[in-house]
Amino acid sequence: MTKMRCARALSLLLLCVFTVSSMMMALDRQAGADYRARRVALSKSVGNGMVLLFAGVTEGEELYGFRQDNDFFYLTGWAEPNAAVLILSAQEATKQHPARPYTEILFLPAHNRLQEKWTGPKLAGDDAEAPSVTGFDRVALLDKMPDLVREMGGRTMVYTAKAEAPQTTPSVTPLQWLIRSNAFGYAYQKDVTPKIAELRKHKDAGEIERVKHATDASIAAHKAAMKAMRPGLYEYQIAALMQYKYQDAGCERPAYAPIVGSGLNSTVLHYSDNTKKIEDGDLVVMDVAGEYAMYASDITRTLPANGHFTARQREIYNIVLGAQQAAAKAVVAGKSTLYGTGPDALQQIAYDYINTHGKDLHGEPLGQYFIHGLGHRVGLQVHDVGEGVLDKGDVFTLEPGIYIPEEKLGVRIEDTVMLDESGKLVNLTADLPHTAEDVEAAMQK
Repeated sequence: MTKMRCARALSLLLLCVFTVSSMMMALDRQAGADYRARRVALSKSVGNGMVLLFAGVTEGEELYGFRQDNDFFYLTGWAEPNAAVLILSAQEATKQHPARPYTEILFLPAHNRLQEKWTGPKLAGDDAEAPSVTGFDRVALLDKMPDLVREMGGRTMVYTAKAEAPQTTPSVTPLQWLIRSNAFGYAYQKDVTPKIAELRKHKDAGEIERVKHATDASIAAHKAAMKAMRPGLYEYQIAALMQYKYQDAGCERPAYAPIVGSGLNSTVLHYSDNTKKIEDGDLVVMDVAGEYAMYASDITRTLPANGHFTARQREIYNIVLGAQQAAAKAVVAGKSTLYGTGPDALQQIAYDYINTHGKDLHGEPLGQYFIHGLGHRVGLQVHDVGEGVLDKGDVFTLEPGIYIPEEKLGVRIEDTVMLDESGKLVNLTADLPHTAEDVEAAMQK
């Protein structure tokens, strides 16, 4: 080969490496050490067991492209389909088991050059740069997985993502492939998802940074909607504007289907048709937020279509806001819960406030019109995993609401909040108008 040809070949190789690396890093991933720390923590929770998880697979022409399985991404930071991860904890020697070091392997497919003409360059399990690109100690070809599982695990317990029918996970089908390959037996499986959920419950600094990014972009969307709102528009026009704004601010996709409900639709919790013309005198509930780097936000605001609340609308709005403020004031890290009853349950505090302030048209208390939970955790899912007491590092929503179909009047105010390292409640959506007066002022600008 001539020097010129060698130079061209080297240039082409470097270009391919750069292109693949750039594609893999297009999503704003955290440092590789963050994902590794999660893998190590999980390995310690399964004792002598082995963790085996599979990535999602592509299914036709998806509306917003492929989105990785949340648990797989949490542990790997890997956003591409058709991958798998094996994790083994470090073990000291015992009578039953020899000593072994901590082990982690990311499995990736081999190159498919024909397919890559359609999908673009992909990183393969045997590419020399795969460990440095992915942050894994070891990367191997997916086809080698049965042999390596047999070699490393034998008949050890396999912790994987199981599901009760008709539910499923990305791991269910490929696990059958491993079993048919005699890598391990049917009886050697336990569900690992509760252990991952416990890890995911409390967010690290990198996760909080990404939720904040999604929240800031979603705040921009809500502010744009406040300025644009007027009778005569259709709900879908507001939804489209908001999606444009949060994606223009960096979100890759919606965190959930946008809800823009006016008039009677404001009383429908998960209304998503967004097809009605907004009328003068309507209240409009906008439950809309984006997702950034796999992390969601969740925000709801309620607007008067014409820019001014009626006396009755203002009354109900202020009760909902008062309930949210009462719940926020009561939050104590390490003690409060979102659900349940009693003095530490934020749900109970918000309900009691609503039920003791204001009446319906028949003179009855308003508690019966608060028909959903006060909030939920937020993270890789908009309704993220994790139960129990709220503590430092938890990100969650506070979203009381009153929905009175008889009056075509629905109000929900939802903020994404967090408990910082000192246990202080921080409102990530503090920059959005909260009071009725502030909402009206924002709509006039």
